Amino acid sequence: KLDGLAVSLLYVEGQLVRGATRGDGNTGEDISANVRTVRNIPLKLQGSGWPSVLEVRGEVFMAKAGFDALNQRQLESGAKPFANPRNAAAGAVRQLDPGIAAQRPLKFFAYGLGEVTPAEQGGPVFDTHFGLLQTLKSWGFPVAAQVERAQGALELIAYHQKIGALRDQLPFDIDGVVYKVNDLALQRQL
Repeated sequence: KLDGLAVSLLYVEGQLVRGATRGDGNTGEDISANVRTVRNIPLKLQGSGWPSVLEVRGEVFMAKAGFDALNQRQLESGAKPFANPRNAAAGAVRQLDPGIAAQRPLKFFAYGLGEVTPAEQGGPVFDTHFGLLQTLKSWGFPVAAQVERAQGALELIAYHQKIGALRDQLPFDIDGVVYKVNDLALQRQL
C-alpha cells in the first residue's frame, strides 16, 4: 500500500478528461489540471481494446529520492522542508496552481478500476485482478513492480515477510501490504 494520495482518472474515448480525489468519501475534489502534470499518467491511452469509458484508480506519490531533492531545493531557497513524501505529494496535487504540481517529482501507480463501460455495451471483461493490472500496463499505466500472485496462507505470509525485509530499500514509502482476491467474481461475491 503506497503512502500517497488516492485518485481516480476518468478516460473517455481514450482521452484523460478528469482527475479527482476521493475527498470525504462522497464528494471528491477535481484535480484534473494537476494530474495532467504527473509525467507517468497517460493523457491518451495506448494500445487497443480499451473501453469508451474507463475510470482508473491509483495512487499519486513521491519517491524518496524525489522527496529528498525537493527538500534540498526548499532548504536552498530558504523555505521550510516538507515533513514527508505523502504530504508533499498530496499538497501538490490539491494545489490550485498546476504549476506547483508540475514542479514536484510526482508519480502514479494504478491499482484498480471504478466506472467502466459494461461488457454488454462493448466494455472489457476481466476474470482476475492480476489480468486487469497487466491490461492497464498495456494501455500505458504504471503498476508497482512488487505486485505478485500468492496462493494460500503460507505464500501470503512469505510475501508479507519479503516486502517487510525490502521495505527500507523500496524507492517509495508504503503503509503495508494489501492482499486482494485475484478472482474478480469471488471479489464481487465477498
